[in-house]
Amino acid sequence: MDSRVLELFGNVTKTKSLGLDSSLGNGYGMKSKKICSKNNKKAKNRGTRNTRSCKNPPYLPPEAEEGNIEYKLKLVNPTQYRFEHLVTQMKWRLQEGRGEAVYQIGVEDNGLLVGLSEEDMRASLKTLRRMAEKVGADITILREREVDYDSDTPRKIAEVLVRKVPDDQQFLDLRVAVLGNVDSGKSTLLGVLTQGELDNGRGRARLNLFRHLHEIQTGRTSSISFEILGFNSKGEVVNYSESRTAEEICESSSKMITFIDLAGHHKYLKTTIFGLTSYCPDFAMLVVGANTGIAGTTREHLGLAMALKVPIFIVVSKVDLCARGTVERTVRQLERVLKQPGCNKVPMVVSSADDAVTAAQRFAQSPSITPIFTLSSVSGESLDLLKVFFNILPPLSNSKEQEELMQQLTEFQVDEIYTVPEVGTVVGGTLYSGICREGERLVVGPTDDGRFLGLKVCSIQRNRSACRVLRAGQAATLALGNFDRSLLRKGMVMVSPEMNPTICWLFEAEIVLLFHAKTFRKGFQVTVHVGNVRQTATVERLHGKEELRTGEKAVVRFKFIKHPEYLKVGAKLLFREGVTKGIGHVTHLQPVSLYQHHP
Repeated sequence: MDSRVLELFGNVTKTKSLGLDSSLGNGYGMKSKKICSKNNKKAKNRGTRNTRSCKNPPYLPPEAEEGNIEYKLKLVNPTQYRFEHLVTQMKWRLQEGRGEAVYQIGVEDNGLLVGLSEEDMRASLKTLRRMAEKVGADITILREREVDYDSDTPRKIAEVLVRKVPDDQQFLDLRVAVLGNVDSGKSTLLGVLTQGELDNGRGRARLNLFRHLHEIQTGRTSSISFEILGFNSKGEVVNYSESRTAEEICESSSKMITFIDLAGHHKYLKTTIFGLTSYCPDFAMLVVGANTGIAGTTREHLGLAMALKVPIFIVVSKVDLCARGTVERTVRQLERVLKQPGCNKVPMVVSSADDAVTAAQRFAQSPSITPIFTLSSVSGESLDLLKVFFNILPPLSNSKEQEELMQQLTEFQVDEIYTVPEVGTVVGGTLYSGICREGERLVVGPTDDGRFLGLKVCSIQRNRSACRVLRAGQAATLALGNFDRSLLRKGMVMVSPEMNPTICWLFEAEIVLLFHAKTFRKGFQVTVHVGNVRQTATVERLHGKEELRTGEKAVVRFKFIKHPEYLKVGAKLLFREGVTKGIGHVTHLQPVSLYQHHP
């Protein structure tokens, strides 16, 4: 773990970059020459017709039984029995993709790109549309391409997105954490994406995102804010340009991207870390100013995302301010950092809609691929490519994992606490496991003396619209009526009364010290981040060692200073104090002996 992220913190020395090809090619042909020649040999051995050049490999990876991608050679005039079978198959693929599936038409199950004639393609798409109607879905043709397959007539393959029309507000929701140095254009980009209007070059687009007066005055984000961008079943953007309220956006969207806008200034680093550890983002978007390049906290934010294993993609903003050469220099600088042994990433510059489709699919399949977008929030250049990417980006977890989480006992992490007039106390956070319904009775804790208190969930809201049922992995706000707000704090959990939560003062973790100016020893105090828990802890003991230096590993016992916390073995841990930074995972808990539940 230390070799992956050590160099992104502290003083980074220049390292020899890996010999990875930064341009992965367009469309279906994202393979190296070696793989390409290998596939051609395979094709010859099988007696299939070979392609004329190595530019367009004749193969996709073989079709997987699981997942939301389906290969179909042709769908021309199926019998009624065959049609019903195809519809059942589509339901399965949609379920695997939690409401989304991708069909490759003109492709055999082994991945061979055969292609179809114009007439057969038209008939196949017509059948696919009928299948989608039957399951209550819409289809969008992502791209069509001619293939080099020996034939007198031109043959095409098509890639089609099938998306289910939303029912019961269970739209697909992806969370994207927005990282980057101060003044790189994060809030402006989100303002343009979610409001549907370009910026005027002086920060008008970001004004709707700020929560505090000092943010408006300085133009710098200091708190965590949430913005939403929707896509309907046909893949069209749904934002505030056409909808007046968040509720309207939710009602007409099949897929929702929730942006978590984090602070870029080093002064607010603890807020940024809290946003990354607590809100469980699916992806991270690192925004880099084309005019400044990798500056300030950029490298540190990249390291944080990698330490927490959040897949990251990069947006180079403000290209309207720079000459083409400056933009290219910033992209080359990013490629060098991504390729170095500390990262081991494969950068992919997105320059066309075809690239954006490929990037979205490869990005979700392989954590090493890092798409890079170059765009402007003022001129709107290449903004559409980013929207195409978000539209196609699949969820990381499949339906099976989701079902397993939903069958567990309810556990809701408390990240925000509000008091709303005429509603009472409201908590915001993420449902980690189980199902939470309106009117459900839960217990919240631990309090300073290690107790759990009973409460009732009066109402639920997701993305500012009412919701009756909350499922595992979804973020929401819960109204608790007249429950005393002073009894709550960030870092608490709301769980089922049947659960016996493990709360502790002492815990052990296997850590890697990423950066420390001197030596790390017993008695040292650090701020520990574990999920939504953020508290100062003292180093009680280093197993087998007297002290630690930068880059070394150890099992360390920590003790919380203020109050006990609810932790789980295996949870990712991140700690910091000044320039000191480290990562690891919880290995052992020393639970408080008596679990107390007070109604």
